Amino acid sequence: MRYDTIIIGAGLSGLAAGIRLAMFDKKVCIVEKHTELGGLNSFYVRKNRTFDVGLHAMTNFTAKGVRSSPLGKLLKQLRFSHDDFRLCQQEMSEIRFPEKSLCFTNEFEFMRQEVAEQFPDQIDGFNKLVEKVLAFDELNLDDGERLLSQPVLESFINDPVLIDMLFCPLMYYGNAREGDMDFYQFVIMFKSIFIEGFSKPEGGMHYILNLMAEKFKDLGGELKMGSGVKTINASKETVASVTLENEVELATEAVLSSMGYVETLNRCQPELAEAGTCETGQVSFMESLFVVDKEPRDLGYDRSIVFFSTQSRFDYKVPNDLIDISSGVLCCSNNFKYPKPLEEGLIRLTNLASFGEWDRLARKDYIAAKKEWRGRALEQLFTFFPDFSENVVFLDSFTPKTIKKYTGHINGAVYGSPEKVKNGKTPVKNLYICGTDQGFLGIIGATLSGISMANLHLLQ
Repeated sequence: MRYDTIIIGAGLSGLAAGIRLAMFDKKVCIVEKHTELGGLNSFYVRKNRTFDVGLHAMTNFTAKGVRSSPLGKLLKQLRFSHDDFRLCQQEMSEIRFPEKSLCFTNEFEFMRQEVAEQFPDQIDGFNKLVEKVLAFDELNLDDGERLLSQPVLESFINDPVLIDMLFCPLMYYGNAREGDMDFYQFVIMFKSIFIEGFSKPEGGMHYILNLMAEKFKDLGGELKMGSGVKTINASKETVASVTLENEVELATEAVLSSMGYVETLNRCQPELAEAGTCETGQVSFMESLFVVDKEPRDLGYDRSIVFFSTQSRFDYKVPNDLIDISSGVLCCSNNFKYPKPLEEGLIRLTNLASFGEWDRLARKDYIAAKKEWRGRALEQLFTFFPDFSENVVFLDSFTPKTIKKYTGHINGAVYGSPEKVKNGKTPVKNLYICGTDQGFLGIIGATLSGISMANLHLLQ
């Protein structure tokens, strides 16, 4: 058995690449080490409840018929209709700081008016920043110049609180770099969140993932679940085959990996791994899910998503403690425009976390620490939001260690390495990467990453 391409990972980027290649009659096999689809954007079941993991919502929402947007391009490339994805828009989200609050919807002019009202002396600079964002080509794969965002924002805006408020959702939803972010990534996320907006698929990520997997298989693609990769076998800097953890060897003309740049090269010979060294990611999160016995809006939670800081300044970095309780993300799945209400109320809380601090704990201490720090996070949250603790009927939490276990990402780094490889190339001639470390961000971005790398390298 010899494949045209082996794709490592059945997440969104891997599935999208597989569909794209299979459309052109390529012999493709996707290998996935876990028994569930999704990778960083998967799902799990507890007490007969299915929970999404990863991002709280899909970014880049645009209406039916908009073909030039990232969502429109994705649908066209994979030959899905807008209706196939069953997307339900957000109602309203918010950035909440101690002294200021900015609300936003999927209509950007609403946010522009919010900035004008909350920061009247900054609106001219904000509008000029928006002009620069709209004119910037963030998808240029050959652009090697690193431009950091903080100096760019400071050239337009002189209020540090407004700068922090703009950074807060963009960093939480896609930034692998502590303290600042590459400007092209700022542009991607600004357009994704503020210009376009949030939605959730009816049926959750479980629905989207199965929709994509079925299309891949219908096109003749092969999907091997529970098949982790042991080694990527290269001779003369060319991949010849992949050996799975069960010792089965699969011959191939090329490999497209979504497991991360460093993680991919670590499966190659040592000299190839060393040739492609780059900075490993550090940014990770703890997430807690609270099923409540009322609609969240009846408990005072009427926003779709709230990005918050309980301190006047926002600091995006790996915390010294197990988690940083001073900022985070609240998501209420019920506050999206579903055709019918969800069966239960759900509130999700996400905080920055330290993999190193969690990893050094013994098992018994780890379980106790999850409970303790979940409690601390709630105590801090309830100084800023209504107390819903008496309404919780089920809860669960996962940490950076969970993320590493189920994704293989070093340090449980959700967004991978701060150094992105935009063209997807590695030191191995026919070994390419897609997904997190390629650099397109968000759920739609990850899917487009798989499509773009397949088009660029494997369909020429």
